[in-house]
Amino acid sequence: MSDQNFPDDRTPDARSDAEQPADHARTSPVSAPDAAATPRADATIPPRPPLPGAPADPGPAFHTQPTQPYGQPAPHSGAPAFGQPFATTAAPESHDRSKVGGGKIAAILVAAALVGGAAGVGGAAAVGSSFVAAPASQSSGPSSITVNNPDSVNATTAIATKVLPSVVTISASSGTSGGTGSGVILSDDGYVLTNTHVVTLDGATGDPKLSVTTSDGRVYAATIVGTDPTYDLAVIKLTDASGLTPIEFADSSKLNVGDQTVAVGAPLGLSNTVTTGIVSALNRSIQIASSAAPESEGGSQQETPGGRTPFEFDFGQGQQTPSQPKSSIAISVIQTDAAINPGNSGGALVDGKGRLIGINVAIASAGGASTEAGSIGVGFAIPSTVAERVANEIIDNGSATHGLLGATVGDAAAAPGATRAGALINEVSSGGAAASAGLRNGDIVTEFNGIAITDQVDLTAQVRALAAGSEAELTYVRDGREQTATVTLGQLQQ
Repeated sequence: MSDQNFPDDRTPDARSDAEQPADHARTSPVSAPDAAATPRADATIPPRPPLPGAPADPGPAFHTQPTQPYGQPAPHSGAPAFGQPFATTAAPESHDRSKVGGGKIAAILVAAALVGGAAGVGGAAAVGSSFVAAPASQSSGPSSITVNNPDSVNATTAIATKVLPSVVTISASSGTSGGTGSGVILSDDGYVLTNTHVVTLDGATGDPKLSVTTSDGRVYAATIVGTDPTYDLAVIKLTDASGLTPIEFADSSKLNVGDQTVAVGAPLGLSNTVTTGIVSALNRSIQIASSAAPESEGGSQQETPGGRTPFEFDFGQGQQTPSQPKSSIAISVIQTDAAINPGNSGGALVDGKGRLIGINVAIASAGGASTEAGSIGVGFAIPSTVAERVANEIIDNGSATHGLLGATVGDAAAAPGATRAGALINEVSSGGAAASAGLRNGDIVTEFNGIAITDQVDLTAQVRALAAGSEAELTYVRDGREQTATVTLGQLQQ
Protein backbone atom coordinates (compact mmCIF):
# COMPACT_ATOMS: atom_id res chain seq x y z
CA MET A 1 0.00 0.00 0.00
CA SER A 2 1.20 3.47 -0.74
CA ASP A 3 1.40 6.41 1.59
CA GLN A 4 -2.01 7.87 2.32
CA ASN A 5 -0.89 11.15 0.81
CA PHE A 6 -0.65 9.47 -2.58
CA PRO A 7 -3.55 7.01 -2.77
CA ASP A 8 -3.38 6.84 -6.57
CA ASP A 9 0.30 5.92 -6.65
CA ARG A 10 -0.78 2.32 -6.25
CA THR A 11 -1.36 0.11 -9.23
CA PRO A 12 -4.77 -1.36 -10.01
CA ASP A 13 -3.47 -4.66 -8.62
CA ALA A 14 -3.14 -3.18 -5.15
CA ARG A 15 -6.87 -2.67 -4.71
CA SER A 16 -10.15 -4.50 -5.20
CA ASP A 17 -12.16 -4.31 -8.40
CA ALA A 18 -14.38 -1.65 -6.88
CA GLU A 19 -11.51 0.59 -5.74
CA GLN A 20 -8.62 0.92 -8.14
CA PRO A 21 -6.08 3.78 -8.33
CA ALA A 22 -6.30 6.09 -11.31
CA ASP A 23 -2.57 6.38 -11.26
CA HIS A 24 0.27 4.00 -10.54
CA ALA A 25 3.85 3.37 -11.55
CA ARG A 26 7.42 4.55 -11.16
CA THR A 27 10.29 5.89 -13.12
CA SER A 28 13.84 6.60 -13.95
CA PRO A 29 13.34 8.36 -17.30
CA VAL A 30 10.38 9.46 -22.34
CA SER A 31 5.62 11.15 -24.61
CA ALA A 32 1.87 10.09 -25.72
CA PRO A 33 -1.14 7.89 -25.79
CA ASP A 34 -3.26 5.04 -27.39
CA ALA A 35 -7.64 1.55 -26.46
CA ALA A 36 -11.54 -2.99 -27.46
CA ALA A 37 -11.37 -6.27 -25.85
CA THR A 38 -9.64 -9.29 -27.30
CA PRO A 39 -9.86 -12.95 -26.36
CA ARG A 40 -7.93 -14.21 -23.37
CA ALA A 41 -4.64 -15.91 -24.12
CA ASP A 42 -1.94 -17.78 -22.22
CA ALA A 43 1.61 -16.58 -21.77
CA THR A 44 4.22 -18.84 -23.26
CA ILE A 45 7.76 -18.50 -24.50
CA PRO A 46 9.20 -19.13 -27.95
CA PRO A 47 12.05 -21.61 -28.42
CA ARG A 48 15.58 -20.31 -28.51
CA PRO A 49 18.82 -21.15 -30.31
CA PRO A 50 21.51 -23.17 -28.45
CA LEU A 51 24.61 -21.72 -26.87
CA PRO A 52 27.69 -21.25 -29.06
CA GLY A 53 29.48 -24.55 -29.56
CA ALA A 54 26.49 -26.62 -28.49
CA PRO A 55 25.16 -29.24 -30.91
CA ALA A 56 22.49 -27.88 -33.19
CA ASP A 57 18.99 -28.94 -32.33
CA PRO A 58 17.74 -31.19 -35.13
CA GLY A 59 14.93 -29.69 -37.12
CA PRO A 60 13.98 -28.49 -40.55
CA ALA A 61 16.69 -26.49 -42.25
CA PHE A 62 16.02 -22.97 -43.45
CA HIS A 63 17.39 -21.23 -46.51
CA THR A 64 19.56 -18.15 -46.17
CA GLN A 65 20.64 -15.69 -48.81
CA PRO A 66 24.16 -14.34 -49.12
CA THR A 67 25.05 -11.07 -47.42
CA GLN A 68 28.15 -8.93 -47.52
CA PRO A 69 30.72 -9.24 -44.70
CA TYR A 70 30.70 -6.60 -42.00
CA GLY A 71 32.26 -3.38 -43.15
CA GLN A 72 31.61 -4.00 -46.84
CA PRO A 73 28.71 -2.28 -48.59
CA ALA A 74 26.12 -4.45 -50.23
CA PRO A 75 25.47 -3.84 -53.90
CA HIS A 76 22.43 -1.71 -54.56
CA SER A 77 21.78 -1.36 -50.83
CA GLY A 78 21.20 2.39 -50.82
CA ALA A 79 17.73 3.76 -51.40
CA PRO A 80 18.82 5.99 -54.34
CA ALA A 81 20.02 2.88 -56.20
CA PHE A 82 16.46 1.66 -56.29
CA GLY A 83 15.76 4.12 -59.07
CA GLN A 84 12.77 5.67 -57.33
CA PRO A 85 12.00 7.99 -54.40
CA PHE A 86 12.47 6.37 -51.00
CA ALA A 87 8.98 6.60 -49.54
CA THR A 88 6.19 5.18 -51.66
CA THR A 89 3.72 4.80 -48.82
CA ALA A 90 3.15 7.76 -46.53
CA ALA A 91 1.17 7.77 -43.29
CA PRO A 92 -1.75 10.19 -43.34
CA GLU A 93 -0.98 13.46 -41.61
CA SER A 94 -4.00 13.62 -39.31
CA HIS A 95 -7.06 11.85 -37.98
CA ASP A 96 -9.80 12.39 -35.45
CA ARG A 97 -8.45 10.56 -32.41
CA SER A 98 -11.76 10.73 -30.61
CA LYS A 99 -13.20 8.35 -33.20
CA VAL A 100 -10.65 5.63 -32.60
CA GLY A 101 -12.12 2.79 -30.57
CA GLY A 102 -10.78 2.11 -27.07
CA GLY A 103 -10.37 -0.92 -24.86
CA LYS A 104 -7.95 -3.27 -23.15
CA ILE A 105 -6.45 -6.65 -23.83
CA ALA A 106 -8.38 -9.32 -21.95
CA ALA A 107 -5.52 -11.75 -22.24
CA ILE A 108 -2.26 -12.91 -20.79
CA LEU A 109 0.44 -10.95 -22.60
CA VAL A 110 4.00 -11.97 -23.26
CA ALA A 111 6.75 -9.37 -23.51
CA ALA A 112 8.78 -9.26 -26.67
CA ALA A 113 11.62 -9.23 -24.21
CA LEU A 114 15.17 -10.42 -23.88
CA VAL A 115 15.66 -13.35 -26.20
CA GLY A 116 17.91 -15.13 -23.71
CA GLY A 117 15.73 -14.25 -20.81
CA ALA A 118 17.45 -14.23 -17.48
CA ALA A 119 19.25 -17.54 -17.58
CA GLY A 120 19.74 -18.77 -14.03
CA VAL A 121 22.59 -20.94 -12.83
CA GLY A 122 22.57 -24.11 -14.90
CA GLY A 123 19.56 -22.86 -16.84
CA ALA A 124 21.44 -22.37 -20.09
CA ALA A 125 22.76 -25.88 -20.11
CA ALA A 126 19.38 -27.33 -19.24
CA VAL A 127 17.28 -25.59 -21.86
CA GLY A 128 19.65 -23.92 -24.30
CA SER A 129 19.42 -20.23 -23.43
CA SER A 130 19.72 -17.90 -26.39
CA PHE A 131 21.80 -15.46 -24.41
CA VAL A 132 25.34 -15.48 -25.79
CA ALA A 133 28.21 -14.41 -23.57
CA ALA A 134 30.31 -13.55 -26.62
CA PRO A 135 29.87 -10.16 -28.35
CA ALA A 136 26.47 -9.75 -29.95
CA SER A 137 28.15 -9.31 -33.34
CA GLN A 138 28.62 -13.07 -33.39
CA SER A 139 24.88 -13.68 -33.47
CA SER A 140 23.52 -14.79 -36.78
CA GLY A 141 22.12 -11.99 -38.91
CA PRO A 142 22.77 -10.04 -42.08
CA SER A 143 25.07 -7.03 -41.93
CA SER A 144 23.25 -5.28 -44.74
CA ILE A 145 20.13 -5.42 -46.86
CA THR A 146 20.30 -8.25 -49.36
CA VAL A 147 19.12 -7.18 -52.82
CA ASN A 148 19.42 -9.98 -55.34
CA ASN A 149 17.29 -8.27 -57.97
CA PRO A 150 17.60 -4.45 -57.93
CA ASP A 151 14.94 -4.17 -60.63
CA SER A 152 12.19 -5.54 -58.39
CA VAL A 153 12.77 -3.90 -55.01
CA ASN A 154 9.73 -2.61 -53.16
CA ALA A 155 8.91 0.06 -50.57
CA THR A 156 9.78 -2.24 -47.66
CA THR A 157 13.29 -2.70 -49.06
CA ALA A 158 13.75 1.05 -49.07
CA ILE A 159 12.33 1.39 -45.55
CA ALA A 160 14.64 -1.33 -44.23
CA THR A 161 17.63 0.27 -45.93
CA LYS A 162 16.87 3.54 -44.18
CA VAL A 163 16.02 2.14 -40.73
CA LEU A 164 18.51 -0.69 -40.14
CA PRO A 165 21.52 1.62 -39.51
CA SER A 166 19.49 3.19 -36.66
CA VAL A 167 18.64 -0.08 -34.86
CA VAL A 168 21.04 -1.96 -32.57
CA THR A 169 21.18 -5.28 -30.74
CA ILE A 170 21.71 -5.01 -26.97
CA SER A 171 23.30 -7.74 -24.87
CA ALA A 172 22.80 -7.39 -21.11
CA SER A 173 24.33 -9.60 -18.43
CA SER A 174 24.69 -9.70 -14.66
CA GLY A 175 26.43 -12.62 -13.00
CA THR A 176 25.00 -15.78 -14.51
CA SER A 177 21.93 -14.06 -15.94
CA GLY A 178 21.62 -12.29 -19.27
CA GLY A 179 19.72 -11.75 -22.47
CA THR A 180 19.48 -9.71 -25.64
CA GLY A 181 17.07 -7.09 -26.88
CA SER A 182 16.97 -4.22 -29.35
CA GLY A 183 17.30 -0.44 -29.30
CA VAL A 184 17.10 2.63 -31.54
CA ILE A 185 19.83 5.23 -31.99
CA LEU A 186 18.92 8.74 -30.84
CA SER A 187 22.14 10.61 -31.63
CA ASP A 188 25.31 10.23 -33.68
CA ASP A 189 27.39 10.09 -30.48
CA GLY A 190 25.63 7.04 -29.08
CA TYR A 191 22.46 7.74 -27.10
CA VAL A 192 20.17 4.71 -27.56
CA LEU A 193 16.52 4.23 -26.54
CA THR A 194 15.28 0.80 -25.42
CA ASN A 195 13.09 -0.84 -22.74
CA THR A 196 13.80 -0.81 -19.02
CA HIS A 197 13.23 -4.56 -18.82
CA VAL A 198 15.91 -5.11 -21.48
CA VAL A 199 18.72 -3.33 -19.64
CA THR A 200 17.76 -4.29 -16.08
CA LEU A 201 16.73 -7.91 -16.76
CA ASP A 202 13.31 -6.84 -15.48
CA GLY A 203 14.61 -5.20 -12.35
CA ALA A 204 17.11 -7.94 -11.50
CA THR A 205 20.05 -5.55 -11.71
CA GLY A 206 20.74 -1.84 -11.78
CA ASP A 207 24.32 -2.28 -12.93
CA PRO A 208 24.36 -4.66 -15.90
CA LYS A 209 27.20 -5.25 -18.31
CA LEU A 210 25.97 -3.93 -21.65
CA SER A 211 27.34 -4.69 -25.11
CA VAL A 212 25.74 -3.05 -28.13
CA THR A 213 26.18 -4.11 -31.76
CA THR A 214 25.24 -1.88 -34.68
CA SER A 215 23.79 -3.18 -37.94
CA ASP A 216 27.20 -2.97 -39.62
CA GLY A 217 28.94 -5.03 -36.92
CA ARG A 218 30.55 -2.41 -34.69
CA VAL A 219 30.51 -3.38 -31.00
CA TYR A 220 30.39 -0.88 -28.12
CA ALA A 221 30.29 -1.03 -24.36
CA ALA A 222 27.43 1.01 -22.90
CA THR A 223 26.17 2.44 -19.63
CA ILE A 224 22.66 3.29 -18.42
CA VAL A 225 21.79 6.99 -18.54
CA GLY A 226 18.40 6.47 -16.89
CA THR A 227 15.45 4.11 -16.75
CA ASP A 228 11.71 4.77 -16.64
CA PRO A 229 9.87 1.71 -15.30
CA THR A 230 6.58 3.62 -15.41
CA TYR A 231 6.51 3.34 -19.20
CA ASP A 232 9.20 0.65 -19.54
CA LEU A 233 11.65 2.92 -21.35
CA ALA A 234 15.38 3.46 -20.84
CA VAL A 235 18.26 5.40 -22.40
CA ILE A 236 21.81 4.05 -22.58
CA LYS A 237 24.99 5.69 -23.87
CA LEU A 238 27.55 3.91 -26.03
CA THR A 239 31.18 4.45 -25.05
CA ASP A 240 33.36 6.42 -27.50
CA ALA A 241 30.75 6.24 -30.26
CA SER A 242 30.60 8.62 -33.21
CA GLY A 243 29.18 8.75 -36.71
CA LEU A 244 26.04 6.76 -35.85
CA THR A 245 22.73 7.20 -37.70
CA PRO A 246 19.89 8.55 -35.51
CA ILE A 247 16.35 7.33 -36.12
CA GLU A 248 13.84 9.83 -37.53
CA PHE A 249 10.76 10.36 -35.34
CA ALA A 250 7.18 10.62 -36.60
CA ASP A 251 4.14 11.96 -34.72
CA SER A 252 2.32 8.83 -33.54
CA SER A 253 -0.77 10.91 -32.68
CA LYS A 254 -1.41 11.30 -36.42
CA LEU A 255 -1.59 7.57 -37.15
CA ASN A 256 -4.66 5.88 -38.60
CA VAL A 257 -5.74 2.28 -38.18
CA GLY A 258 -4.60 0.53 -41.35
CA ASP A 259 -1.39 2.54 -41.81
CA GLN A 260 1.67 0.56 -42.87
CA THR A 261 4.10 -0.59 -40.15
CA VAL A 262 7.54 -2.18 -40.28
CA ALA A 263 9.16 -3.72 -37.19
CA VAL A 264 12.96 -3.86 -37.01
CA GLY A 265 15.01 -5.59 -34.31
CA ALA A 266 16.66 -8.83 -33.18
CA PRO A 267 13.95 -11.43 -32.46
CA LEU A 268 15.42 -14.63 -31.01
CA GLY A 269 18.87 -13.08 -31.46
CA LEU A 270 18.44 -12.75 -35.23
CA SER A 271 19.73 -9.20 -35.67
CA ASN A 272 18.59 -6.92 -38.51
CA THR A 273 15.25 -8.69 -38.87
CA VAL A 274 12.49 -6.83 -40.74
CA THR A 275 8.76 -7.67 -40.61
CA THR A 276 5.75 -5.82 -42.01
CA GLY A 277 2.14 -5.19 -41.06
CA ILE A 278 -0.39 -2.47 -40.35
CA VAL A 279 -1.62 -0.45 -37.39
CA SER A 280 -4.26 -2.79 -35.99
CA ALA A 281 -5.56 -0.48 -33.24
CA LEU A 282 -4.71 2.77 -31.48
CA ASN A 283 -5.17 3.90 -27.88
CA ARG A 284 -4.94 0.33 -26.64
CA SER A 285 -4.17 0.00 -22.90
CA ILE A 286 -2.35 -2.98 -21.40
CA GLN A 287 -1.40 -3.80 -17.83
CA ILE A 288 2.10 -5.17 -17.22
CA ALA A 289 3.42 -7.08 -14.21
CA SER A 290 6.88 -5.63 -13.66
CA SER A 291 9.66 -6.38 -11.21
CA ALA A 292 11.32 -3.10 -12.23
CA ALA A 293 8.39 -1.00 -11.02
CA PRO A 294 8.54 0.25 -7.42
CA GLU A 295 7.05 -2.01 -4.77
CA SER A 296 5.01 0.88 -3.40
CA GLU A 297 2.94 0.86 -6.55
CA GLY A 298 1.44 -2.52 -6.08
CA GLY A 299 2.84 -4.11 -2.95
CA SER A 300 2.60 -7.88 -2.93
CA GLN A 301 -0.98 -8.01 -4.15
CA GLN A 302 -1.33 -9.15 -7.74
CA GLU A 303 -5.08 -9.53 -8.12
CA THR A 304 -6.23 -8.65 -11.60
CA PRO A 305 -8.73 -5.78 -11.83
CA GLY A 306 -11.82 -6.76 -13.77
CA GLY A 307 -10.52 -10.34 -14.04
CA ARG A 308 -7.81 -9.46 -16.54
CA THR A 309 -4.41 -11.11 -16.21
CA PRO A 310 -1.49 -8.68 -15.93
CA PHE A 311 1.17 -8.62 -18.57
CA GLU A 312 4.40 -10.46 -17.71
CA PHE A 313 7.80 -9.90 -19.26
CA ASP A 314 9.18 -12.93 -21.09
CA PHE A 315 12.56 -14.05 -19.80
CA GLY A 316 12.50 -17.51 -21.27
CA GLN A 317 13.00 -21.08 -20.12
CA GLY A 318 16.53 -20.44 -18.87
CA GLN A 319 15.42 -18.64 -15.73
CA GLN A 320 15.26 -21.20 -12.93
CA THR A 321 14.00 -18.83 -10.24
CA PRO A 322 11.97 -16.12 -11.97
CA SER A 323 11.60 -12.87 -10.08
CA GLN A 324 8.20 -12.20 -8.54
CA PRO A 325 6.72 -8.94 -9.86
CA LYS A 326 6.29 -6.41 -7.06
CA SER A 327 3.84 -4.28 -8.99
CA SER A 328 2.27 -3.58 -12.34
CA ILE A 329 2.18 -0.67 -14.72
CA ALA A 330 -0.44 0.51 -17.23
CA ILE A 331 0.70 1.82 -20.59
CA SER A 332 -1.02 3.05 -23.73
CA VAL A 333 0.21 1.27 -26.87
CA ILE A 334 -0.10 0.92 -30.62
CA GLN A 335 -1.28 -2.53 -31.70
CA THR A 336 0.22 -4.00 -34.87
CA ASP A 337 0.12 -7.31 -36.72
CA ALA A 338 3.76 -6.99 -37.80
CA ALA A 339 5.56 -10.05 -36.41
CA ILE A 340 7.16 -9.19 -33.05
CA ASN A 341 8.92 -11.85 -30.98
CA PRO A 342 11.12 -12.03 -27.85
CA GLY A 343 14.24 -10.03 -28.66
CA ASN A 344 12.31 -7.32 -30.54
CA SER A 345 11.84 -5.42 -27.27
CA GLY A 346 13.22 -1.90 -27.52
CA GLY A 347 13.39 -2.08 -31.30
CA ALA A 348 11.73 0.15 -33.86
CA LEU A 349 8.21 0.19 -35.23
CA VAL A 350 8.27 2.57 -38.19
CA ASP A 351 5.81 3.95 -40.73
CA GLY A 352 5.80 3.87 -44.52
CA LYS A 353 8.45 6.58 -44.61
CA GLY A 354 10.82 4.77 -42.27
CA ARG A 355 10.07 7.11 -39.35
CA LEU A 356 9.75 5.87 -35.77
CA ILE A 357 6.15 5.54 -34.59
CA GLY A 358 6.74 3.21 -31.64
CA ILE A 359 9.15 1.25 -29.44
CA ASN A 360 8.26 -2.47 -29.51
CA VAL A 361 7.45 -3.71 -26.02
CA ALA A 362 5.09 -6.72 -25.93
CA ILE A 363 3.23 -9.49 -27.71
CA ALA A 364 0.17 -11.59 -26.93
CA SER A 365 0.36 -15.36 -27.04
CA ALA A 366 -2.37 -17.83 -27.97
CA GLY A 367 -1.06 -20.33 -25.41
CA GLY A 368 0.30 -23.84 -25.70
CA ALA A 369 3.68 -25.19 -24.71
CA SER A 370 6.43 -22.65 -24.18
CA THR A 371 8.41 -24.09 -27.06
CA GLU A 372 5.52 -23.28 -29.40
CA ALA A 373 5.08 -19.62 -28.45
CA GLY A 374 5.75 -16.80 -30.84
CA SER A 375 4.09 -14.02 -32.77
CA ILE A 376 0.39 -14.47 -33.46
CA GLY A 377 0.04 -11.09 -35.10
CA VAL A 378 -0.85 -9.20 -31.91
CA GLY A 379 2.07 -6.99 -30.97
CA PHE A 380 2.36 -3.72 -29.06
CA ALA A 381 4.60 -0.65 -29.22
CA ILE A 382 4.93 2.43 -27.00
CA PRO A 383 3.91 5.46 -29.12
CA SER A 384 6.78 7.61 -30.38
CA THR A 385 5.33 10.77 -28.83
CA VAL A 386 5.62 9.21 -25.36
CA ALA A 387 9.00 7.64 -26.13
CA GLU A 388 10.49 10.90 -27.43
CA ARG A 389 9.36 12.92 -24.42
CA VAL A 390 10.64 10.40 -21.90
CA ALA A 391 13.95 9.94 -23.75
CA ASN A 392 14.59 13.68 -23.86
CA GLU A 393 13.81 14.07 -20.16
CA ILE A 394 16.13 11.18 -19.26
CA ILE A 395 18.98 12.65 -21.31
CA ASP A 396 18.44 16.14 -19.85
CA ASN A 397 17.64 15.23 -16.24
CA GLY A 398 18.43 11.55 -15.69
CA SER A 399 14.74 10.74 -15.20
CA ALA A 400 11.29 11.51 -16.60
CA THR A 401 8.12 12.78 -14.95
CA HIS A 402 4.62 11.35 -15.18
CA GLY A 403 1.20 12.79 -14.46
CA LEU A 404 -0.81 12.16 -11.29
CA LEU A 405 -4.60 12.64 -11.17
CA GLY A 406 -4.98 12.51 -7.41
CA ALA A 407 -7.80 9.98 -7.18
CA THR A 408 -8.37 6.27 -6.72
CA VAL A 409 -10.62 4.75 -9.35
CA GLY A 410 -12.33 1.54 -10.30
CA ASP A 411 -14.14 0.07 -13.28
CA ALA A 412 -17.53 1.73 -13.61
CA ALA A 413 -18.98 -1.25 -15.47
CA ALA A 414 -18.26 -3.47 -12.45
CA ALA A 415 -20.16 -1.28 -9.99
CA PRO A 416 -23.61 -2.45 -8.79
CA GLY A 417 -26.35 -1.24 -11.12
CA ALA A 418 -23.83 0.05 -13.66
CA THR A 419 -25.23 1.64 -16.80
CA ARG A 420 -22.06 3.22 -18.15
CA ALA A 421 -18.48 2.04 -18.79
CA GLY A 422 -15.60 4.23 -17.72
CA ALA A 423 -13.27 4.94 -14.80
CA LEU A 424 -15.30 5.35 -11.61
CA ILE A 425 -13.78 7.81 -9.13
CA ASN A 426 -13.95 6.22 -5.69
CA GLU A 427 -11.90 8.71 -3.71
CA VAL A 428 -10.50 12.16 -4.50
CA SER A 429 -7.29 13.22 -2.75
CA SER A 430 -7.53 16.54 -0.94
CA GLY A 431 -5.56 19.21 -2.78
CA GLY A 432 -4.84 16.90 -5.74
CA ALA A 433 -5.38 17.54 -9.43
CA ALA A 434 -8.80 15.88 -9.54
CA ALA A 435 -10.07 17.87 -6.55
CA SER A 436 -8.78 21.12 -8.02
CA ALA A 437 -10.66 20.36 -11.25
CA GLY A 438 -13.91 19.85 -9.34
CA LEU A 439 -14.16 16.07 -9.69
CA ARG A 440 -16.04 14.17 -6.98
CA ASN A 441 -16.48 10.66 -5.68
CA GLY A 442 -18.89 8.79 -7.96
CA ASP A 443 -17.99 10.65 -11.16
CA ILE A 444 -17.36 8.40 -14.16
CA VAL A 445 -14.57 9.54 -16.50
CA THR A 446 -15.41 8.56 -20.09
CA GLU A 447 -12.85 10.56 -22.11
CA PHE A 448 -9.34 11.89 -21.56
CA ASN A 449 -8.07 14.39 -24.13
CA GLY A 450 -10.63 13.02 -26.59
CA ILE A 451 -9.60 9.39 -26.06
CA ALA A 452 -12.30 6.95 -24.93
CA ILE A 453 -11.90 5.69 -21.36
CA THR A 454 -13.55 2.33 -20.69
CA ASP A 455 -12.05 1.48 -17.30
CA GLN A 456 -9.40 2.46 -14.75
CA VAL A 457 -6.49 0.95 -16.73
CA ASP A 458 -7.31 3.25 -19.66
CA LEU A 459 -7.33 6.30 -17.41
CA THR A 460 -4.10 5.36 -15.62
CA ALA A 461 -2.28 4.72 -18.91
CA GLN A 462 -3.33 8.07 -20.37
CA VAL A 463 -2.48 10.03 -17.21
CA ARG A 464 0.96 8.40 -16.98
CA ALA A 465 1.70 9.13 -20.64
CA LEU A 466 1.77 12.86 -19.92
CA ALA A 467 4.42 14.82 -18.07
CA ALA A 468 3.77 16.28 -14.63
CA GLY A 469 2.10 19.68 -14.93
CA SER A 470 0.36 18.86 -18.22
CA GLU A 471 -3.19 20.03 -18.80
CA ALA A 472 -5.83 17.56 -19.95
CA GLU A 473 -9.52 17.75 -20.86
CA LEU A 474 -11.75 15.25 -19.06
CA THR A 475 -15.28 14.22 -19.94
CA TYR A 476 -17.19 12.68 -17.06
CA VAL A 477 -20.72 11.67 -16.12
CA ARG A 478 -22.31 12.91 -12.88
CA ASP A 479 -25.92 12.15 -11.95
CA GLY A 480 -26.55 11.00 -15.50
CA ARG A 481 -25.31 14.24 -17.07
CA GLU A 482 -22.14 14.52 -19.17
CA GLN A 483 -19.76 17.31 -18.16
CA THR A 484 -16.21 18.44 -18.96
CA ALA A 485 -13.31 19.71 -16.87
CA THR A 486 -9.74 20.85 -17.39
CA VAL A 487 -7.25 19.22 -15.04
CA THR A 488 -3.62 20.18 -14.40
CA LEU A 489 -1.86 16.93 -13.50
CA GLY A 490 0.30 16.57 -10.44
CA GLN A 491 3.58 14.63 -10.36
CA LEU A 492 3.85 10.91 -9.69
CA GLN A 493 6.18 10.25 -6.76
CA GLN A 494 8.91 7.82 -7.74
